Amino acid sequence: MVNVDIDTPAAVLVLGPALVLTGVILLRSCSLFPGAYQWLCRTLSRKALPDYAKLTGVPAPKPLPNFDLDTAKSRPYRPFRWEYHQNMSLSELEPNWWIELDSAYREKISQRKKLYSEYGKLIIDELTGSQEASRECMEMVIQFICQRYPNQFRYNDWTGVFTNEILHAQVDIATAHPLMFLLDHVPEDFFIVQEDPVSGLYRLTAAVGCSAIGWNISQKIGKPLHEIHGPVPDYKERMAFSVDRFFSKVPCDKPIQRGAWGLEVGEPLFLQTSSPEWNHRYRQDPDLLTSDIFLRVDWQTLRRLPKSRAIVFNFKALFTPFTDFRREPYIPRLLLKVLREGKKSIMEYKGSWHTEHKVIPVLEEWAREQEEKGWVPSQWKERTLDEHPFYPGWKDHYPIHD
Repeated sequence: MVNVDIDTPAAVLVLGPALVLTGVILLRSCSLFPGAYQWLCRTLSRKALPDYAKLTGVPAPKPLPNFDLDTAKSRPYRPFRWEYHQNMSLSELEPNWWIELDSAYREKISQRKKLYSEYGKLIIDELTGSQEASRECMEMVIQFICQRYPNQFRYNDWTGVFTNEILHAQVDIATAHPLMFLLDHVPEDFFIVQEDPVSGLYRLTAAVGCSAIGWNISQKIGKPLHEIHGPVPDYKERMAFSVDRFFSKVPCDKPIQRGAWGLEVGEPLFLQTSSPEWNHRYRQDPDLLTSDIFLRVDWQTLRRLPKSRAIVFNFKALFTPFTDFRREPYIPRLLLKVLREGKKSIMEYKGSWHTEHKVIPVLEEWAREQEEKGWVPSQWKERTLDEHPFYPGWKDHYPIHD
């Protein structure tokens, strides 16, 4: 018999990876433990993202393996309410719809990059101490979009590399700046709000914000909520206390959503008061075409991050041709009610006056037309729709991916 001296450390070095690989293959092929393979991969890889569904208590989104970006439409948000008064108007976030893509994805990303190159800190800014929360937000977003849109986005747990198949781009997230990553890959704005250790108030500490009408990030960064919302009618009197209390108590497993809206000429994403186009909002153009008027909806979500305990507020700006309302039951009559009888200070804050001379007569015509077609009962009393923030029959007009 030949005696062979075994160098134990060398044997471990050589055989260890082989044994691990064998175990991975066995677990992958074993039907008795369907989750064991994924668990082992995550355990062995130091670059795997945390399981944010488990950390937050919010279910992971349903994957869309057949999602077709080129034909995708955002859902038709119509957040019109009556009686219309200023409040938080919150509802529970639908876990599948935190981040939503549509066929304009490439154009939106290009527009966001152009805005940042032109305006810099008016678009992206951060304070010292916010970086951990921003990175956590980025990781949550990466995990969500890779789960929701598996053919469009991938994340490699072994290398830490994110792949965007739409833009044919790869990013090592270990070296990526979180806010720049969000700007470059996600067509939504993100605001990080953290509790100030001295005052106890929540203030804006980091943001990427391309969707701003009459304001910008440099005006809001570092400010507490009541100063950020200073121009909002009735905020101080009716909302400030409840908003501060809500931010201090909101749990990770109860994310919320809400919508804000206005009527615009064209599709202005980023418009400042210093811009010549801003003056157009103070006149009613007699030659304005209804085909040039759009509903702008800022569909907003708010959730607490599980590790940093910061609050992330994000929203997407969505534009819909005003002429679409003609085929949407109840919408012309409900919007007409709001425009005519909504509180003056709130309607002035919305800044839709420059379109009202055109939209009100047309909404009157469409409301009569819908009654004549039997879509809306003539005795219907205007109120927030049961389908809010949508309208009856909306699924007939928009593809549903759930």
